[in-house]
Amino acid sequence: MKSLPMKPFSPRLLALLACLAMPGPAWAAADATDLPPADPDAIVTFQWENASITSNPPPDRYYVNGLYLGYVSPTGEVPGFASDIGRALWGAGQQRVSIDIQQGMFTPAATDLRPPPVTDEPYAGTLMGNFSLIQDTNDWRSILGVDVGTIGEAALAAQTQNWFHNLIGQPHDLGWGYQMPDEPVLQFESSRIWRLSTGHIGNLETDVLPNATVGVGNLWIYGLAGGVVRIGQGLNSDYGVARLDPGMSGGAAYTPVAPFDWYFFAGADGQAWLYNATLAGEPFNATPSVGEKTFVGELEAGVAVIIDGVRISYTQVFQTQTFYGEHGGLHQWGSLVASFRF
Repeated sequence: MKSLPMKPFSPRLLALLACLAMPGPAWAAADATDLPPADPDAIVTFQWENASITSNPPPDRYYVNGLYLGYVSPTGEVPGFASDIGRALWGAGQQRVSIDIQQGMFTPAATDLRPPPVTDEPYAGTLMGNFSLIQDTNDWRSILGVDVGTIGEAALAAQTQNWFHNLIGQPHDLGWGYQMPDEPVLQFESSRIWRLSTGHIGNLETDVLPNATVGVGNLWIYGLAGGVVRIGQGLNSDYGVARLDPGMSGGAAYTPVAPFDWYFFAGADGQAWLYNATLAGEPFNATPSVGEKTFVGELEAGVAVIIDGVRISYTQVFQTQTFYGEHGGLHQWGSLVASFRF
């Protein structure tokens, strides 16, 4: 199979990335009077996304599994260089850093065939470490991050899945010997989430969380725009639940406003893709590939609770087709997140 050249960065996507990061009227740079209180606590988050966390679990296929372990610092505990970048880009804001490691797993639908069909999604694993700057005001959150890691055997996706299948007594997928080879990954992500109050229904708060995200690197090149609506109590505790990249996420940082905060939510986003290495193949190796779709949509719904500082959330995600030849209707997976403050 021939090697696929790296697709060039789109000037429009790079311009959008710059807009997400820069201050100015379009992004409403904050001043010191528009800031939430400082938060002295750190946060540890565990996250599991899996296509079998549904009411009617399908067999392994496509985006199968995601794992996340992350740390968020107290506000103010930010390296000087990162703080200076945030101040220069966005003005005033409560700053914290996020450090995490996350693994992604992708398989074809025909996991019982060896070798897998060339028209099906390739086997692939990703393993990345992330460093992000989070900057908050009362009205918006900006996140600017860099991921460094690998796609390929070194991501240990096959070992992780085989261990879990042994644990639950499920057969192994047969095609991991044909997964994409090792290649280093360098990825940049920039997000902005707004928090717009829409009033009350009785004693319940409501709001809307518009979201804009851009990712540029040799793993993904994409832009995302969407939003989430919420109803509950204590909505100012966060900017929505966490999702793994490249999903619409409110981030891992939160600050409870009461001993018990909670909300239901539903949202949708549209994604424009220029490059996805797990589908189109790696840029510097001869790898399996399928024809990726340019436009992908997602729907999500779920619930989040914060009890005595512990945040637990569940999100159900429904995704349109990501490549030509994908079948089985909307792809879906569940996302469970547990975060602890200390």
